[in-house]
Amino acid sequence: MKLNGRQLAGIGVAVGAVYGLFVRFMFGLGDAGSTFVVMSSSFILGAPFALGFLSVWFGESPTKHPFMVRLFLSWTASLAFMLGCLLLFWEGIICVIIWLPLTLVLSSLGGAVAGLIRYLIRKSAARNSCVVLVAGLPFLLAPLEKFKATASEIRTVQTQIEINGPAAAVWQQIKSVPAIQENEQSLDFSHVIGFPRPVEAVLSGSGLGAVRYARFEGNVLFVETITEWRENERLSFHIQADTAHIPPTTFDEHVTVGGRYFDVLQGTYWIEPLATNRVILHLASNQRLSTHFNFYAHWWTEALMADLQNYILKIIKHRVEHPSPTAGVATAILIKSPRA
Repeated sequence: MKLNGRQLAGIGVAVGAVYGLFVRFMFGLGDAGSTFVVMSSSFILGAPFALGFLSVWFGESPTKHPFMVRLFLSWTASLAFMLGCLLLFWEGIICVIIWLPLTLVLSSLGGAVAGLIRYLIRKSAARNSCVVLVAGLPFLLAPLEKFKATASEIRTVQTQIEINGPAAAVWQQIKSVPAIQENEQSLDFSHVIGFPRPVEAVLSGSGLGAVRYARFEGNVLFVETITEWRENERLSFHIQADTAHIPPTTFDEHVTVGGRYFDVLQGTYWIEPLATNRVILHLASNQRLSTHFNFYAHWWTEALMADLQNYILKIIKHRVEHPSPTAGVATAILIKSPRA
């Protein structure tokens, strides 16, 4: 029985999605030190490319190769694969959103290569060899990747906000953080995709060596040790995530702060006077990123950290400019400081 174009497209999408789930299952079996692990270039880059290739190869009409059909097939298969990972609880929403743009681009490239091979190679044996090679690409690259050490980078994110208020009032808002009320919270992108919102920061002691306990929703705790204390000017702290007590449901395992792949190391606030009762409050953080695909991951970590920092700065600005008896401080967050 001859299949029509719609039926072929359905088969292509199904093949691509099932292939992606199979590879995710296989790479998910290994632990952090194994050859086949999810947080590897072999999987993160190879699986979407092969998924897109197979969806077009099996879903495209033998005689027509329109670009939009290839794009539709590869993207639909990618979205079905991602949805399957969510439904099977293999990935959290944070990882899916971060990985999705790269997956769509690579699956499109795989689909384009499938169309090109269909056009250039006519012999069935050669074509079949290409399909097998592409399908096995993640598994072939994984052993080679073991010879390359994971690159660790320290990256800095700096944000700032102008505040109409004296430096002393701003200092009071950054050295400790009384409970942030619900009406002070908002819905930013980082929180929409699953990062917890700040709750409070309790300061124990004063000056160098004092410790601040910064709490976030989801029972997330960061222990912050003060490394620089210049009253009304500058506050720096080293941050240690309390990973032993962070519930596994709060963060996806691949983006856990203080984990194998990502950590926030240190944070700094500093107050820049502009005029009487007007300052710029700066906030900077250093993060460690340790993956085989830092070239892509750093765009997301820096964007998310900037979003989180700006969230905190806006709360501080509002509390300084609109003081109230219940207004506290929005300060300690998973942010850290540059060498300045």
